[in-house]
Amino acid sequence: MSDNNQEDRVIYGFYNDKNDKQEVFSTVEPVLAEMPYLYWLYSIAGFGRKTLLVLEALIGSAEVIYHLPANDLKWLMNERQFRDFTDSRRNWDIAGEYHKMTEKGICFYPYAHPAYPAALRKIPDPPAAIYVRGRLPDPAGRAVAVIGTRKCSGYGSAMAGQLGTALAKAQIQVISGMARGIDGIGQRAVVEAGGSTFAVLGCGVDVIYPSENRRLYERIMERGGILSEYSPGTMPKARLFPCRNRLISGLSEAIVVIEAREKSGTMITVDMALEQGKDVYAFPGRLVDGLSSGCNRLIKQGAGVILSVEEFIWELGTNTAPGLAGDTAPEQPERPDDPPEVIPPEVIPPEVMPPEPPEVIPPEERKVYDLLDYNPQPLAYFAAGCPEIPLSRLAMILISLCLNDRAEQIGAGYYCKKSNINQ
Repeated sequence: MSDNNQEDRVIYGFYNDKNDKQEVFSTVEPVLAEMPYLYWLYSIAGFGRKTLLVLEALIGSAEVIYHLPANDLKWLMNERQFRDFTDSRRNWDIAGEYHKMTEKGICFYPYAHPAYPAALRKIPDPPAAIYVRGRLPDPAGRAVAVIGTRKCSGYGSAMAGQLGTALAKAQIQVISGMARGIDGIGQRAVVEAGGSTFAVLGCGVDVIYPSENRRLYERIMERGGILSEYSPGTMPKARLFPCRNRLISGLSEAIVVIEAREKSGTMITVDMALEQGKDVYAFPGRLVDGLSSGCNRLIKQGAGVILSVEEFIWELGTNTAPGLAGDTAPEQPERPDDPPEVIPPEVIPPEVMPPEPPEVIPPEERKVYDLLDYNPQPLAYFAAGCPEIPLSRLAMILISLCLNDRAEQIGAGYYCKKSNINQ
C-alpha cells in the first residue's frame, strides 16, 4: 500500500485540552488494519477518556497494547480496569467483533479519525470515539438542538411539532435525544417534513431506547443518523444520559428549550451549551405551569424568547453572538426598503401553522373554537366562556370541531386545539 494513498490510511490518536489548545499525544498513522484493535480498546468496560489518553500517549498503537504482556500495563490501571482489560483481551475476537459491528451498519470514528465531527473537537470534554448508524451531521449545514421534558403538555407537543416542521422546511438539521416527549415529537415532525435529524443516545447505537420509538429510530436512520459515544450493546443507564447531553449541544449552533422544569435533565443540557458558548432560546409558558418554569427562568436570565416559530427561523441567521441569545444578540437596524416584518414565503411553509377554520364557519362555532388552546379544558370551561349556548348544543359543536380536525378530545370531556403533528 502506497503512503501516498490517503484514502487507505486512518489518522488516529488522542488529544488533551490545555489552555484551550489541543496537543497531539500520538502522531502514528496506522493503516486501516489498526481499526479493529482500536474498536477493541475503546470497548473495554471501565476504560474512559483519561485511561485511553494515558495508554495512547505512552504506547501509541492499539495493536501494540493488545500484544504487550499484561504485567507491563498493570501500573497504568486500577485493579478493576486491569481485570476488565485481561478478560477482554482473552475473550475478544479482534477481527470477528469488528466485522459484527460493521455488519450492523455501524461506523466507528476515534477522536482523530478524519470523519470525527469537528464540532465535538471544540467542546471541553470530547468523547474518545463516536459510533454512528446512518450518517453524521453535515458540517457545512446549520444545526439546532430541540429539547424539553419527557412529560410534555399539549401546548409543548404542538410547539415541538411546529418547530420541527419549520426547521425541516428551512433545511436546518435538528439534533436531539429521541427521548419521550419533546425530543421525539420534534424529531418525528422533522422526518415527516422531509428534513434531517440526528439522535444522540445514552446507550449503544444498536439499542433502541425508549422501545416505543422503534419506528422513529428507523426513520431517523433514513433521514439522518443515530450517534453515541458508548460502544454497541451498551444498555441505557441513568448516569449515561447527562453525559450525552454535552454532545447534543456540542453538535448544535443553538439550543431551543420548549418545556422544562427548573431542575431537569434539559437544564443540564442548557448549562453545557452555555459552557460551550452556544445560543439558548426558550418558549415562554404560563407562570402557574410547572412544565414551563425552567423556560421562564431562562428567559429571565437572558435567553432568547421564541414568540413565533417563523420569526425564530427568520432571525436565526442574524444572531451570531454566543450565550443567552436574548442577552447578547445585537439589535438589527430597520431598513426602509426591506422592513423586518416581511418574511420570505419560502421560510414560512403552510404546514408550520396549525389548521385554521375557514372563514365561513358559523359565528357560534367560531366562538367555541376561539376558546380552544393546546392545553385540554373541560366542558365546563367552554360553558363558562359561551353562557348563551345550551350545554347540549355546546357538546355537539365540540364534537363537530373534532370531526373536522380543528379540535381533539383528550380523556373524558376534555378538549384542546388540534396539533398537525402525529405523535
